This record gives sequence, C-alpha cells and structure tokens, in this order.
Amino acid sequence: LENLQPEIKKQAEHLRYEVSVRGKQLGWSDKTARFHFKKNLRRIITELYIRDNCHPFKATLLVWVQIPMWVCVSLALRNCSVGAADSEVQEEFSAGGALWFTDLTAPDSTWILPVSLGLVNLLIVEV
Repeated sequence: LENLQPEIKKQAEHLRYEVSVRGKQLGWSDKTARFHFKKNLRRIITELYIRDNCHPFKATLLVWVQIPMWVCVSLALRNCSVGAADSEVQEEFSAGGALWFTDLTAPDSTWILPVSLGLVNLLIVEV
C-alpha cells in the first residue's frame, strides 16, 4: 500500500485536472465536479489494488484471526492454572517450571518474562 501512494497521488492530480477541464466544458458545479472526482478516484484506487493484489483488508486479516485464538488460549490457560477442579493439575503447575520460575501458579516477581515479551512484540512491530 505504501508503494502505491506516489502512483495514487500522481493519478489523483491528473484526474483532478481532467475533471476540472471536463467540468468547465459541461458547466458542472463544484459539488458535481467533486462527486465525479471522488467516484473516479475510488475506481482508479480499486483498479490499482486489484492490479497489485494488495487490498487494505488483507493487512488486517491476520489480526482478526489472531484475536479469537488469543482469547481462547488465554481462557484455557486461566482455567488450567486457576479454575482447575482437579488438584493434580494444580500440583503439576506448581512444580513444573524452569529456571527462575519454578512455580507456574505464582506471579513473576522479577518481571523478566513480561518485559521481554513486550520488547519482542515491540521489535516485531518495528521490523
């Protein structure tokens, strides 16, 4: 989408000139000329999106798939660690950690995991 912006801008300037010339020839009002400009610009932008196969919705599609997955996984982990009726699950979580987090049911007092997760997500977004 970013790569198309210069081409869209150039096409919009050319279209603005064509609409102004055509509007003067046919005696269009400013409102009519603006309507034709916007209609044709939408058509041109749609053609460019189809040509380059880069519709803006495709960029957000991954987010819409990940949100329900994130909610389900979060609820499942919460139910496993806190709301489990079986005491065996609680025992496994309280003794199944590694390194400095030996108890998976206790909050992280060092803040190493939350901070590192935040930094990794920031790095992914910036890259």
